[in-house]
Amino acid sequence: MMNILRQRRLFLCPAQAAQRSLLHTSHCRPGYIVLVPEIGEEGPLGEGVLKPDGLPAFSDITIEMCLGAIGQQASAVEKSVKVLEQEIMSGKRIDSAAIFGELDAVTGPLETTWGVAKALYLGNSTLIPTKSYMNIHERARNARAAKYCNKTVYNALLQQEGVAAAGVSEQRMRQKYLLEGKLNGLMLSKDSQDGLKELLTQLGRERASYKNKVTMAVHSFGHAVNDFQLVRDFPPALLEATARDPSQPLEGPWKVTLQPQIVEGFLKYCPERLQRWNVWRANVLKASAQQDKALENSTHLEKIRGLRHRQANLLDYPTYADMSMQTKMAGSIDNLKQIFAKLLKFAGPAQSVELEKLQQFAKDSGCDYKLDAYDVSYWRRKQLVAEHNLQEEKLSEFFPLPRVISGLFSLSEKLFNIRIVEHPKAEVWHPAVKFYDVFDGDVSNGSTPVGGFYVDCFSKEHRFGRNNGWMVGIRNSNKSAGLTPLCALIFNFADPVQGKVPLLSYDDLQMMFKTFGSGLQHLLTQAGYSDLAGLSNIEWDASQVSGYVMSNFLDDPTVLRSLSGHYASDEPIDAALSQKMPLLKTQLGGYQLCQELYLADLDLELHRSNAFWLDIVRKLWPVYHCMPLDKKDAHPCSMTDIFSGDWAAAQFSHLYSKMIAADISSSFAAQRSDENYAAVGKRYKQTFLSSGGSVPTAEVFRRFLGRDPSVEALLKSLDIFAPSQTTENN
Repeated sequence: MMNILRQRRLFLCPAQAAQRSLLHTSHCRPGYIVLVPEIGEEGPLGEGVLKPDGLPAFSDITIEMCLGAIGQQASAVEKSVKVLEQEIMSGKRIDSAAIFGELDAVTGPLETTWGVAKALYLGNSTLIPTKSYMNIHERARNARAAKYCNKTVYNALLQQEGVAAAGVSEQRMRQKYLLEGKLNGLMLSKDSQDGLKELLTQLGRERASYKNKVTMAVHSFGHAVNDFQLVRDFPPALLEATARDPSQPLEGPWKVTLQPQIVEGFLKYCPERLQRWNVWRANVLKASAQQDKALENSTHLEKIRGLRHRQANLLDYPTYADMSMQTKMAGSIDNLKQIFAKLLKFAGPAQSVELEKLQQFAKDSGCDYKLDAYDVSYWRRKQLVAEHNLQEEKLSEFFPLPRVISGLFSLSEKLFNIRIVEHPKAEVWHPAVKFYDVFDGDVSNGSTPVGGFYVDCFSKEHRFGRNNGWMVGIRNSNKSAGLTPLCALIFNFADPVQGKVPLLSYDDLQMMFKTFGSGLQHLLTQAGYSDLAGLSNIEWDASQVSGYVMSNFLDDPTVLRSLSGHYASDEPIDAALSQKMPLLKTQLGGYQLCQELYLADLDLELHRSNAFWLDIVRKLWPVYHCMPLDKKDAHPCSMTDIFSGDWAAAQFSHLYSKMIAADISSSFAAQRSDENYAAVGKRYKQTFLSSGGSVPTAEVFRRFLGRDPSVEALLKSLDIFAPSQTTENN
């Protein structure tokens, strides 16, 4: 029996992988030729990637070593599946526990090498270049899909229906295998399977074309700014991202592109309205016939919708949105629509009041025009400064990175009875990276680490913009094999300059807490199988709950003060100012919730309605927006997460995770004291953090709160809940 070493891909669970494997087993990726060796050097699988103590040998790992190991391990997975298939066909009786245990074990080394490669790639892509990483990624993903795409194994598990399984975990694993098998078309006839394969190949081409055109549209726009007055309020990261010479960000000219972080920052900080309109307009028109007919995505969008509808029909679902619900906690479209309606009942009126107040503030500040979509974030920022003295750049001076990390660790230790201890002798991929052991005070052997994690705050990976964070699962927990989980928390903050540490904005704090929250769920799991541990097998719309629960602690002014210490004086942030900081989240809360509801509902309708995409937009827009739709607005033509990524009919998952997290956080907020935090933290640890994907999240939630989720806590957290209204048994 091989060691069970399990890597979980970033923020994706096997429930998500059901659709990913379906979409990618035949997926065509032009530009990459996968030439990964099938047989590595002689010796145990992946020898050299791990040290005897089980930690990665980062000092010695090479590209060639990863490529060789992944080929060797992928071959081992595929051979094991083939052997299992032959045993089943020969009539050998194999119970489900044996099937799951063997496949769980053989996949482990593969996914550990995969996780190591991802950590190195995100930490510094010069260590593992993009092409090499994609070779590893494709080979590993295809091999891992093999255990879910074998019809003989699928039928063997199907025949066990009604037979008592060995335990709850085995029942959950069987459900997972059968669902993934169904979504991979294993119940179809040979002709139908061939049809599905051809359909998915076409879908892959259309998705790739859609993404390529958005990329070209983004790069084709470049708005030059020569006047320093237009960028004078830009934060350092935005100045650096737009300056011709990033090393001299105060020297012009500055180039504004359609990269999402740059567009968002420009609309927030540029004082000239015409300049904002120009960038906003280019952004909502990109990849449409209104911008460049050669780059229009309307045709690809409609083809993708049509192919996804055919895919769902082949798999016996009425629409793609209905198929998507199979991997979601929400369960059904009707349930989602009811939730949308309950949230809109409060968010809609709140949005109207908020925009009226913002318009009045702008008028009092000398604004002589009616606010439009490209004015909102600019005037929201001005209002926060004028009325509440919330200047984000000034606030960040109280949150130097080392102080925040120390405070985050301290809070987590108190909440969950754990200890986080640096392990200075662990091998890392860069001198600035640190490794920490995690000790659990609630287990019998509290002197032995239950897991460990790397922290890389200064990743060289900037393709996604500055100040991002990733939780990379390197190895999943497996109790039967005695293996502890490992993960890497990777952030791409700017390198310290002349000893000056990075200062974190409120958004940075949210991102860091959210990333760490996901890491805690990976590390503190008690699930037996690696395929159920941590974030594995958790429904898409619950996969971010643990992250949002952690970031919700920033609503507590006491927590904010415990994290703070001015970079020059080490003085904590003023108590009155810390009381106001949650306004950075709640200001225009109704308006922002309406934006999220619109995108969630639009995504669902685009994957269940046969109407043309523009007709759907025109129907839904006035339901969620006070401001009119621009006649040429074509934003669905550049929604890459949905039409070239994996979030089709799943965009609502972000909002749903926030809703569940807010309900959980309300138990902590009921009494903000160390005693209550510790008591609720223990209950949360014993349910959400320990269960992983071994129990459906709806059941885990009921174990934690004794009821089903409600929208009320989310509305209260955004300060838009009106007690005089009712949420109708929400």
